[in-house]
Amino acid sequence: MDRKIFSYWFITHLAILSLLFNDVVSSYPSGYNNGYNNGYNNGYNGGGYNNGHGSRGYGMISNLDYRFYDRSCPRLQMMVKSGVWRAFKDDSRIAASLLRLHFHDCFVNGCDGSILLDDSEDFKGEKNALPNRNSVRGFDVIEDIKTVIESACPLTVSCADIVALAAREAVVLTGGPFWPVPLGRRDSLTASEQAANTNLPSPFEPLENITAKFVSLGLDFKDVVVLSGAHTIGFAQCFVFKHRLFNFKGSGQPDPNLAASSDLLSKLTDTCPNVDSSNSNLAALDAASVVKFDNAYYVNLMNNVGLLDSDQILMSDSNAAALVKSYSENPYLFSRDFAVSMVKMGNVGVMTGSDGVIRAKCGFPG
Repeated sequence: MDRKIFSYWFITHLAILSLLFNDVVSSYPSGYNNGYNNGYNNGYNGGGYNNGHGSRGYGMISNLDYRFYDRSCPRLQMMVKSGVWRAFKDDSRIAASLLRLHFHDCFVNGCDGSILLDDSEDFKGEKNALPNRNSVRGFDVIEDIKTVIESACPLTVSCADIVALAAREAVVLTGGPFWPVPLGRRDSLTASEQAANTNLPSPFEPLENITAKFVSLGLDFKDVVVLSGAHTIGFAQCFVFKHRLFNFKGSGQPDPNLAASSDLLSKLTDTCPNVDSSNSNLAALDAASVVKFDNAYYVNLMNNVGLLDSDQILMSDSNAAALVKSYSENPYLFSRDFAVSMVKMGNVGVMTGSDGVIRAKCGFPG
């Protein structure tokens, strides 16, 4: 075949393939920019995210808009991306922290940036609630990104939107899926320590309680299993799971599931000796791939070595266990469903239009 004819044939077929895969959510373990060039543009132009993706579509919820800042702050996404990358270069843990920050924001009175507020004379904020104290991180990263954005687009972009975008960037940066983030959230003027203590799921709670907290926000049982997969990156403090190492259910013995993996149990007891001074030590939630967003979390559950009670307990429910098995065998299915559930969670309790405010600094309501 003539070289010119072959080149034309090859390019034409590539274009056709691109169209065929226009509505596919992809993972970009090494091509961070590909998440923008392919996923972002396809999300807008291909119609996949506005029209829905299968039976669990990314359809528009509330009054958010994927292109909300296209004119008012066109470089927003790149500014957030750069800010997350700078932070990640110095601290690889920050990816999981930013993802968790978004979760903990949305589960308390909606995705309104309330978790970022410092205590004031008018309220006790969420930062020092029991699930967040000496645990939730990333406030300084969000504030640094906000400072850069304010210099380019004053009083335009909400802190709540920055948190949502930063969570997406954290996932992509660690090899996870890209998803377009609908924007236009407004910031709250207040926060509630009591609501954080009540609403946030605890790793010590039974699955029914955790599920009830998801359902109260408009999420469902599948979202529980899918979003638990965020534990494929990050760390947990020893006090959260130490009872499984030394005195499981008052037996004076380790959890039989962990005991069956002697290497893992040995590593965990080395990291978390049975003394109070080890309570704040850190252990990887997914030792198989600490800073790689993948489906190894579900493989761990299948092998009965999930770190937290709230992780391994998923295998006690037949419906959850079936999903765990599917995700352990199909990383692309997990990536797709995780992206869908993140968009769904990011729409919980949002304020738009004239409700709420745009904060100049994320830690202060004014």
